[in-house]
Amino acid sequence: QVQLVESGGGLVQAGGSLRLSCAASGRTFSQYVMGWFRQAPGKEREFVASITRSGGVTYYADSVKNRFTISRDNAKNTVYLQMNSLKPEDTAVYLCNAQSIPSITASTRPGGSWGQGTQVTVSS
Repeated sequence: QVQLVESGGGLVQAGGSLRLSCAASGRTFSQYVMGWFRQAPGKEREFVASITRSGGVTYYADSVKNRFTISRDNAKNTVYLQMNSLKPEDTAVYLCNAQSIPSITASTRPGGSWGQGTQVTVSS
């Protein structure tokens, strides 16, 4: 099982940017489809973005497409989420996710291993 630790959250004004990082332990990082989910108070956990093992294919929720970019560095066991043009509705706890699944299309369903989350707050 992989352990995940997120960092990079904080308070930002609408229109601003943040970059989240997720460091994974273990030597099998490259075997996981990696993703980010988020959960706002009183709401269900929702898919944000995911990336294949090689980093060659990415997938985004419609709500963040063209604003967020997911990437990974397998040499550093780290996955990133660059968030631009942030909106107040992006406010949530962002959670890193690792799934051992055969296809990225299954990555939108919650499962696998989770980090503890990092708070992102966007003020209007």
